[in-house]
Amino acid sequence: MTAPRKRKTAQEAYQEARLMISPGTRIREAISAILQSRNGALICIGTPKRLSELSEGGVKLDAPCTPQLLYELSKMDGAIILSKDGKTIAYANRFLKPDTSIPSDETGTRHRAAERIARQAKCVVVAVSERRSSVTLYVHSIKHVMDNIPTLLNKATQAIQTLEKYITVLNQTMQELSVREFQDMVTIFDVCKAIQRCEMVVQIAGEIEPYLVELGTEGRLIALQLRELIIPVEDAELIIKDYYRRKSGATYASVRAKIAEISQDDLLNLGSISQALGYGPNPRTIDTYLSPRGYRILNTTHRLTPQIIENLVERFGSLQQITRAPKEELVAVEGVGEVLAERVRVSLNLLRSQLALDRR
Repeated sequence: MTAPRKRKTAQEAYQEARLMISPGTRIREAISAILQSRNGALICIGTPKRLSELSEGGVKLDAPCTPQLLYELSKMDGAIILSKDGKTIAYANRFLKPDTSIPSDETGTRHRAAERIARQAKCVVVAVSERRSSVTLYVHSIKHVMDNIPTLLNKATQAIQTLEKYITVLNQTMQELSVREFQDMVTIFDVCKAIQRCEMVVQIAGEIEPYLVELGTEGRLIALQLRELIIPVEDAELIIKDYYRRKSGATYASVRAKIAEISQDDLLNLGSISQALGYGPNPRTIDTYLSPRGYRILNTTHRLTPQIIENLVERFGSLQQITRAPKEELVAVEGVGEVLAERVRVSLNLLRSQLALDRR
């Protein structure tokens, strides 16, 4: 017996809809042509049978959806009904008959019908306004007025510039933490500060993602730039693995999830991070120094596999012990031969020297 297909949430449908009408797609090409010709349109994307029950008149087509055909059909007054994947034009020039008892704040006839149909049929409706030259997307109960491409590019560029500043601060914080780790002088306050910077970068990067979805092919360069910028975050997230307090029910994954759930406002309070790590709510009251397990520093050598790093941490317990371990003890670790053991020692010593030099 096959499991029942899980119904998409409104948010999931909304994300898919934005991708379906992003630049580079056939529907977006038709929308651009409609806007340029200063016409309006109502495009319904969903189950044709359900949408046909909520409309009347027009013509049945069942024709492949092309930008040119979609544009020509928009010249008629009625709505255009597309299949769920947007690849087939099922009907054109249909008169929509949504339930008028469904509440709507829209004032225009076209937009009011669009909102009600989207809510009633749980579908996607694109309303192109002839008067305002704007595009409004309705997905189930979600409404989104789409920005034009220059505006989106401007917003995304400004967000990238903000992200660059936060990345610079994160790198400085990480460097200071690395120096303290080699000096064995790390406090919970230092750890929470570094995690805070990392999470701020993650949240800002998350705010850029919707712009990239809406920009489609126009956002490729910004997407590449974003991918390059957030590379340091992968190393920074290992700070959690280095310092979370191991106790019953606490794993790296569960602690990481707790920290990811901290809101932007609560993130300003380091106590929220300290508590998620398993320490007290006030990181300044904990005076004892903490020893990193070594995951982050070992990962920066780029010569060790995750399994070998895990074996080293399991065998020695902390970065200090790994740094002080003689070559013979390193070789005894599974997966570490004589050559790799020497590389580990040299890499750690070079990193410590470089950090000291940079600090001076």
